Parts: sequence; C-alpha cells; structure tokens
Amino acid sequence: MLQKINKVRQLLIILVFIELSIVIALSVLGYDLWYFVTVILVVVQIAMYIYLADKFDKLSEEQAVGVREILGNTAKDAYLYGGIGMVAYDDNHVITWMSDLFYARGINRVGKKVLAWVPEAEAIISGDSDTAEVQLDEKTYEITKKEEEPVLFFKDITEKHNYELAYEEERPVIGMASLDNYEESTQYEDEAAVSNIDVAVRTPLTEYCKDHGILLRRINNYRYLLILNEKIFSDLAADHFSILNTVRKAAVKQEVSITLSMAFAMGTDNFGTLDEMVINLMDLAQTRGGDQVAVQRAGEEVKYFGGSSEAIEKRSRVRVRVMAHSLRELIGRSSNVIIVGHKEQDFDCMGAALGVSYMAKILRKQVCIIEKTGGVEGKLKAVLEANREELENEVSFVTESEALNQLQNKTLVIMVDHHNIKQSNGSKVLEQAKNVAVIDHHRRSTEMGVKPIFLYIEAGASSACELITELIPYVSSHIEISELAATIMLTGMTIDTNHFVVRTGARTYDAASTLRRMGADPQKVNEYLKDSYSEFALKSSIMAMSKNYPHQVIVTPVKGKAITRSLMSQCADSLLQIQNVNAVFVIANTDEDQTAISARSNGKVNVQVIMEALHGGGHMTAAAMQRAKCNIDDVEKELAKALENYFMEVGQDESHSEN
Repeated sequence: MLQKINKVRQLLIILVFIELSIVIALSVLGYDLWYFVTVILVVVQIAMYIYLADKFDKLSEEQAVGVREILGNTAKDAYLYGGIGMVAYDDNHVITWMSDLFYARGINRVGKKVLAWVPEAEAIISGDSDTAEVQLDEKTYEITKKEEEPVLFFKDITEKHNYELAYEEERPVIGMASLDNYEESTQYEDEAAVSNIDVAVRTPLTEYCKDHGILLRRINNYRYLLILNEKIFSDLAADHFSILNTVRKAAVKQEVSITLSMAFAMGTDNFGTLDEMVINLMDLAQTRGGDQVAVQRAGEEVKYFGGSSEAIEKRSRVRVRVMAHSLRELIGRSSNVIIVGHKEQDFDCMGAALGVSYMAKILRKQVCIIEKTGGVEGKLKAVLEANREELENEVSFVTESEALNQLQNKTLVIMVDHHNIKQSNGSKVLEQAKNVAVIDHHRRSTEMGVKPIFLYIEAGASSACELITELIPYVSSHIEISELAATIMLTGMTIDTNHFVVRTGARTYDAASTLRRMGADPQKVNEYLKDSYSEFALKSSIMAMSKNYPHQVIVTPVKGKAITRSLMSQCADSLLQIQNVNAVFVIANTDEDQTAISARSNGKVNVQVIMEALHGGGHMTAAAMQRAKCNIDDVEKELAKALENYFMEVGQDESHSEN
C-alpha cells in the first residue's frame, strides 16, 4: 500500500512540473489565452495534489497505527521497511488482514481459514511449537507467532533454505561394499573360473557406481571403499539398492554363493567419525547374514535395506579354528566361567550352554549355567527334570543371584544363543561383568547392551549348537561330551532347522554327524519332541483360529487364552507344513503377561524384516516379537500394515532388478 501511495505522489509531482513548464513556455511565446487556461489547470491540479496527499497521509497513518498496535512502536519501522509478511486472524482462525508482502506476491486469503491455507501453522497457533516452515508458491517461509496476539509473521527464507538444501546434498557420505563369501567361493576354482566370477559380480558393481557418480576404490579382493554425497545416496535409496539383486543373480548364474553387502555412514563432516561408523556398519550387515545394506546418520539409529535372501554359510574352517583358539585363550585366562542363556531357554540354548561348559571343564575352570532364573521351555523342562541328577553331576545350575555371588574381576561371562542383554536370563550379571563373550546364530541387532571382548555371531549357522559343535575339537581334542548333552544339542539343531528342512547347509549335517558320534540318540530326540494329547488338542484349537492373508500368508490371532511362546512356535511350524503357505504368524498373549508373535517362513518371505518393523528380530525363516501385554486386534492390524509394506518393497525391488 505505502509503495503504491508513493508512486502516485511521484506521478502527480511530475505532472505539475510538466504543466508549469508549459505555462512558462506559452507566456514567453505570447499565447495569452492558452496561458490563462493552463494556469487554471495547474491551480486545480495543485489543489488535487494537496487533497490527495493529505488523504494518503491519513491512510498511511491508519496503517502505521494498525501495525504499531500489533507490533509495538519499535518493531513497526522494521516491519514497514523489512518486507516481513503478517497475517491477523480472529477467534475462529479466519484471516482478517494481510500485509502488503502477500498482495505484492498475488496472495489474498482474507476471509479464509488460516489452517486451510497453511496447516503447518496449527502447532504454532496451539503453542506446541515456536516456528514452522512452509512452502507457498515456490517460496519458503518461516512462520512465527506474536505472543498472546492472533498474528502470524511470515519471513521469506527461500534463499537461506536453498543454500541449506544445496549444502545438505553435498555433504559427504562414506560407503563400503563387500562381496560376501567371495574367498570361500573362489578358493578352489581355477583361474579361468575365478576370472568369469569376477567379471560377473564385479562389473555390475563398477558400472552401478559409475552410473551414479560414486568414487569406487578397491581395498582387497572382496571389499571396496565408496565416496559419494547425500544427493547420490538419496538416488541409491530411491533405487532400493538394486545392485544387491543384480550381484546375487549374477552369482547364481555362475553357481557360486556370493552376495553383496553395503554400508553407508553420513550426517557429519568428520571423516574419522564416518570411517569408524562405516566399519561398524559393515560388520553389522555381515553378521546379520549379508546381502543387505546398513545405513546410519550420525546420532540416529541404524536402518537396514535388503536382506531378502537367507544367510549363507560364510565361516571357513580357518575362521572356526581362529575363533576357537581365541575362546580357549579367554577361558584359560579367566578365574571362572558363567554361562547365560536367553529367557525361556529352549533346547538350542541349553545344548549350547552344556557344550560350552565342557570346554571350560577341560580347561580346569569352575563353571556354572544360569538355568533357575528366566524360565525354561516346557519340553526342555521335562527333560531336565527327568535327568536332573545326571546333569548336576556334570555342571552346576544356578540362579542369577547365585551367579552374581560368583562374579569376579576375571570371570568370563559367555552369552549363548542370544546377544542382546534385554533377552538374557542373566542381565544383572552381564551389567556387572568386565569380560563378556558372545556366541550366537541370530542376525545381529543394532543394540546389544554389552561390549563383548569376544564376538562370534554367524547368521548362516542353523543353531548355536552347530557353532559350539564346530568349536569343540579346536578348543581341545580331549573334550568328551555325555550322550545326554549330545542328545540335547542335537535336539536343539533339529528344532531350529524344523527337522533339517530350513537353514540347513552342509556344515549343519557335519555338526549333526559329529554329535551322533559323540553319542546323540535320534530316537530320544524324537521322544523329547512328541506332544501329549492335551498339547495336540490345544494346538489344534489354536490353528483353527488361522486366517488367510494375501501372498500365501497365514495369520493366527489367539484370543481368549494365554499360551507359551514355545507352543506358539510349534503351531507356526505346523501351519507352515500346509501346501502353498509361504509364511505363518501366530499372535498371542503369553503366560508372562506379554504379547508375542512367532513367525515362520519357507524361505520365500523374510519374516525377520517383518518382525524388525515391529521391533522384533530373528532369522529370515524364523523370527519373533515380544512386548508388554496389549490388545491382540491392535497387534494384528500393525502386523497387517508391516506385511503390506514388506510386499510393496519386495515388489519394487523385483521390478528394479528386472530393469
């Protein structure tokens, strides 16, 4: 408004000066009549100018007074000359007035609802937030509110926003790519075969990086360093890291088990920090089974992409020997050994604990297993009670409190079949322990809650019992495991492989064969796993609650009864045997006042990824989730959404890989 008034004033002044010039010219030339007429016109226009100027001054003063009432006298001048937009609204949030900035930019929302125009302002008006950013006609504004007044300020920060965006896009990202299982797959191949494999799996990676503008540098035979920025990384994420599918399919054509793992660190300009982050992220990606991407922004949680294939056996005999010697050294240096398992111990957990106890005994160390705290799965509990006397002659079973009394500075605490302190039946022991070792076969989670001095996580192994069985001969060739312990270990392997159907590689059969030579009895394994009639009837009633979901998925919400997690997993295993079923999810309230999901898959669906979306975890073919007791229907809806997102992602990945 003020700008328009000043322009009119300037035009009137120019017009008066022009006419005065004409009057003077006519007077000099002797045109008296025209001179008289022109003088009259000039007088009239001067009078009009005086009137309009006075009117404009009053209008300006009215606006200034309005602005002064809103802003105060000091800030009034800043507003008038600073070009900050203002919006006033009434009790119904209807806009009653807008400043000149908006009219100059073709924006007029007087009489309209504020929130219908800028919904982002709701938090500011309610007092929940001080500022908000909004995009209006390709301009970016920062919105604030005058205290206790129905007035919003709109500051144009477009230029600042664009600079920040450009800065963020150019921020450095450090990446790493690793060809999983490369050395194991090529060590016995001739040069020609290795050359063909290299061309098949390395060329797509090289071209992928070139196409996206990524600097690629080879570190060793199977690992690469990647240098890029956040703009390029956004493109990779939008592409769903299709290179993983490309490399996996290329390897299949070469008949080798090579996959690609990637890690990306960002969010800081400190290259030292990024380097440390990316190394840890690559470790996470590979201990989770490989064939996936681990991403972390400084100060935020790790995110995972991919992981759509089952973990491959990647440990070599050399690695097993190295890990066994390291474990032997740690046990040898310790004053005593405490073995902790997960809550609701199962056969795999107890079998692994028994195997480790024999390692400690052969090295002449006092050893105990926390078994009397945290719960024991029903069938295992029956076996333990039936053989309590024999087992207690071999090893000491204690409560967590008793284990705490045995904890010393040089005590070695070994976690088996889990790696997260929240899942442990000896969490208090782990919190106070100075030396912790981890042996597990589950895909590694981001948070462990402990800082182990020994970490052996192999997601490609079928079970913790398989890992322990492989370690035993390298720790000592003189270890003799009882037939009962060997049978419990074989039972653990049998359950975790669903009777050697899933997660079963050549190494799994080798371990089973070793246990058989140690005296494991397959007939007793079968007896341990048989259901009673009441168990069979209960399982049948639970499975009758099953629902068919898209993509050949079965969801079983168990309502009206609390059941054990063991029974949930048994039901899931049974339902998976139905024809044309790719995945099963059993939802139930447990007898521990928790709500849990037991998930099983035939390998065509990655239930681990789905469970991680619900803050659970596990393997590709077997996963679970537990949380505080809640409504079964709500959990089912949450699961349905996670399934929808998963199959959408899988569909996108497949479409990208085909292109």
